[in-house]
Amino acid sequence: MMTEQFLKNAFLFRQPILNRQQELAGYQLSFQSNDALAADGNAPGASAPLCAAYSELGMRSALGNACAFIGIDAGFLHQEAIELLPPEGVVLELLLDGVPDKTTLRRCQDLRARGYSLALTDYRGIDDRSRLLLPMVEVIKIDLHAAGEGRLGDLAGSLRHLPIKLLAQHVDSREQLERCRSLGFDLFQGRHFAQAEIVSGRRLSASQAALIRLINLVGRDVDTTLIEDAFKHEPALTLNLLRVVNAVGHRGNRFAQPVTSLRHAITLLGRRQLQRWLSLLMLAPGSAAADPARSPLLQVAALRGRMMELLVEVGQPRDQKLADLAFLTGILSMMPIALGLPIDEILEQIAVEREVRSALCRHDGLLGKLLALLERFDGDDAAGCDQLLSALPGHFDRHTLNTCLSAALRWLNGGSD
Repeated sequence: MMTEQFLKNAFLFRQPILNRQQELAGYQLSFQSNDALAADGNAPGASAPLCAAYSELGMRSALGNACAFIGIDAGFLHQEAIELLPPEGVVLELLLDGVPDKTTLRRCQDLRARGYSLALTDYRGIDDRSRLLLPMVEVIKIDLHAAGEGRLGDLAGSLRHLPIKLLAQHVDSREQLERCRSLGFDLFQGRHFAQAEIVSGRRLSASQAALIRLINLVGRDVDTTLIEDAFKHEPALTLNLLRVVNAVGHRGNRFAQPVTSLRHAITLLGRRQLQRWLSLLMLAPGSAAADPARSPLLQVAALRGRMMELLVEVGQPRDQKLADLAFLTGILSMMPIALGLPIDEILEQIAVEREVRSALCRHDGLLGKLLALLERFDGDDAAGCDQLLSALPGHFDRHTLNTCLSAALRWLNGGSD
């Protein structure tokens, strides 16, 4: 009964976990609510419903190759239901206070023998608690806020020669990231990659300027010949476009014949998909020829765009144009972080519909309200999400948001949603 209430009434939040190459390695999943029922997804008693949500929402297929880090409290650790989780898809974070007893240690050994990866949270150094668990865990989580700058080196140094991955929790800045990397940390949890210094008047790179020119051409619905000519001046983009169209095909189906003509590729991909692809490339690291799938920021943007689109389909299921604008709004909302420019300066260079501009600059209209909702959702703000959900027209609730998250993740990882 409690599990059903959690699934219906709490928000399923996720926080990205990156590897040393700054690629997405997994998500920390947690339940949160602004009421007493589910105040903290990692609090005692939250493990069972969180695991139930993982199964019910199809998170294994939704996350693709990314692991789910799930907190397991002492009570749930001994339940057989934990074994319904796929060993290859999760990391079980042990939320254990005090020195573990023999029963707990045997259970940890059994889970490890079954193929589960275990992580020890709230590591404070070698003590009676950690000494018994260290031989069984693959990941140690160190909270930077709790450790402080002074103790961080000692904590990491005490584990340096063990076959254990160190995960830095609450990484808030590039400086903290580099410090942790130098100390041997392997994984990094936080939103540091989604932060940037916004500077008015910053100059765009040549590749970014080229992308903006192409986005404007596509958005203004000019003749395909003009778009083709613009692509010809950008050989790296042309190569990427041909590669994408040949690999994916039209609407996800491979073509019977390879696409060899640039004009043919533009026509087959379609203006709407071309605009989406070019906008996403704006968020990719490095040059236009870089692999955008390796950018966590791009994945966050694509996920937000898809969730915007799905939420519009819930509220106004027959308005395909608004759904298309919703996806674009979600992507463009991450542009200030990617480019380090204020959104109003970006929109001076990119032609967008009035509804998109109002949503991005003032959070006006349905698109603006949905964007504000997803910004709160990305920030793990349960109270803010509730306030905005109640203000939206139609049948929006916590379960709607959780379901759209699962569907968007599945789409992002190549599923059919």
